[in-house]
Amino acid sequence: MAVWALGINHTTAPLDLRGRFAFALDQIAPTLHGLRQSLGQVSRHPGVETAIISTCNRTEIYCAGEQAAIDHTLGWLAQSGGVSPALLRSHSYSLEDSLVARHAFRVASGLDSMVLGEAQILGQMKDAVRAAETAGALGTTLNQLFQRSFAVAKEVRTSTEIGAHSISMAAAAVRLAGQLFEDLGKIRVLFVGAGEMIELCATHFAARNPKQIAIANRTLERGEKLATRFGGEVMRLADLPERLHEFDAVISCTASSLPIIGLGAVERALKKRRHRPMFMVDLAVPRDIEPEVKALGDVYLYTVDDLASVVQTAQANRQAAVAQAEAIIDAGVQSFMHWMDQRHPEGGVVPLIQQLNAQTDSWRTAEIARAKKLLARGEDVDAVLEALSRGITQKMLHGTMAELHAGDAEMRAQTAQTVSRLFLRSQSKNSGL
Repeated sequence: MAVWALGINHTTAPLDLRGRFAFALDQIAPTLHGLRQSLGQVSRHPGVETAIISTCNRTEIYCAGEQAAIDHTLGWLAQSGGVSPALLRSHSYSLEDSLVARHAFRVASGLDSMVLGEAQILGQMKDAVRAAETAGALGTTLNQLFQRSFAVAKEVRTSTEIGAHSISMAAAAVRLAGQLFEDLGKIRVLFVGAGEMIELCATHFAARNPKQIAIANRTLERGEKLATRFGGEVMRLADLPERLHEFDAVISCTASSLPIIGLGAVERALKKRRHRPMFMVDLAVPRDIEPEVKALGDVYLYTVDDLASVVQTAQANRQAAVAQAEAIIDAGVQSFMHWMDQRHPEGGVVPLIQQLNAQTDSWRTAEIARAKKLLARGEDVDAVLEALSRGITQKMLHGTMAELHAGDAEMRAQTAQTVSRLFLRSQSKNSGL
């Protein structure tokens, strides 16, 4: 049995090219059907297993069959996107066997994402697997690959701090503000300056949908451009002292050689705010905010050095978390490849029997554990036993039901005969018929 994958992502292909290969969830089933038909023409195994993961940052095809067909898969994908195979090949990556498992595990764990450690991709992968399963394109091998991917991702997130740390000054500022204010959606934020760092900070804060965003800048034209982007207002620097009290958070980064927010202005603002706390970040070198402001009881002022310390700590923790995650992934890859080797040793049936026993035992153990939890909560015994039996039955029949809906009419008829022979004959004998 061969496993292979082909994909493009944010590191290998530009946005316009990725857009050509974006598949909505409702397109997955017909797309997988076309891919399986195409692969069936060149593969020795007509029932090739397939799955497609498609997000704004990646499109990946995963396949399992008797014989790898990477070139044919690439040709099919190029045709579906209306580009030449040569162009797609120059922006894509292809993987086989253990490298497929490693890549899938890293994707699920957030190690291959644009934002390291983000969790959204795991939900997107689960949606893709459900779509493939519904389409009847997901067989035993890919199902094992993805279920193990989800298990590895869960272990990475529970055993490491891969998604817990900020990695930029702007992200660190938002994180610190979140520690002071319970809901960033209820605060008013003032950005002083309109350079690259302020733009980055505004982008991070805007993602939290604050109540108000304002840009104070020496030149209104540049300030207006930034304010329009974030749905905010623009104000002159000269008006800042009289309006400072309106804002809960102030982030400043200008090229001024002297402080532009003085101790007196902040004291007057606090008085007008009746000493409600103010969060202030000074990212300028030299300073934009007088250092004496930090001594005020209701002001939380952070300098560029303060944020650098937060970022460095986060980066050190992140690097340690990545190393831990990679170790978990290594173990997962070895386990998956061991499963593959046991499942396909020269066509022997003993490993298959062992796998069946292990799988059913796993289902049984999971259902018993669930039943024990329900009983411990005081649930009705009859209801718990009913749920236990139904859970085991559904798990045992799930794959069979999926196969009965897969393939063409002839394949479904053959599957139906096999299922009838395996399941219904035993029922007839047990009932005395």
